[in-house]
Amino acid sequence: MKIFQYYKKSSIHLGVIEKGMPISIDFQGDIIEFIKNKPTYSHMKEPLSLEKIKFAPPVTSPSKIVAVGLNYADHVQESKGKTPESPLIFAKFPNSLIGNNERITWDTNLTKKVDFEAELAVIIGKTIRKCTKSEAMDAIFGYTCANDVSARDLQFGDGQWVRGKSLDTFCPLGPWIVTKDEIQDPHNLDIRSSLNGELMQNSNTSMLIFKLPELISFISNNFTLFPGDIILTGTPHGVGAFRDPSVYMKNGDEIVVEIEKIGRLSNICQTT
Repeated sequence: MKIFQYYKKSSIHLGVIEKGMPISIDFQGDIIEFIKNKPTYSHMKEPLSLEKIKFAPPVTSPSKIVAVGLNYADHVQESKGKTPESPLIFAKFPNSLIGNNERITWDTNLTKKVDFEAELAVIIGKTIRKCTKSEAMDAIFGYTCANDVSARDLQFGDGQWVRGKSLDTFCPLGPWIVTKDEIQDPHNLDIRSSLNGELMQNSNTSMLIFKLPELISFISNNFTLFPGDIILTGTPHGVGAFRDPSVYMKNGDEIVVEIEKIGRLSNICQTT
């Protein structure tokens, strides 16, 4: 199943993609309530158009967004970093979430080095604490595309990453969640990003250093994960900061993240 959230006037509604077409469903609540309740639902008669839907983030109010740094060997190499001995985790705040086709915005007086990071995002499907690696995959509800937008001058200047990763609009997510039953092997998915149509990142999730069972087990052994929590699993090589010369996003740019079997997440940049 592909399930998405969209805005209708000022409220959030749910829909599904069937045979390539978006269909509204009659569930009253957001995606977290849907994940918790596992309801039966029926299709609404209201027609929807992919071109006209105003997508919301597929999760709008998670209790947490847990991100993982330096989790692709090629990205470790390009950043001249050291391969972590255990997952390197940090937080992004929920205020950073936006959906497909929404705008990434920033104040150029605050940051001038805004970078892109294509990532596979995992959506947690149940409450877990101290789960084992063998239990971890059962805790997944589904997967979506993410862009771990990063203000590199803040990230590197602060000495810790949270501020540079958590500015408003700095976590595009979407366009929908693909439930785990539709993806046989999340560790063999092509992942790429393109800036204004130019391919920047091109890799495969097989290159993950810490695979999903290890990530989920490690995180849940430190703090409880709840339905709707988001894990960003890391980015491959090709980010802007480590290119020669560096490439940063600017006003009017389009950044696209694509992951095999999931979809295409597109956002336009706007500076203030």
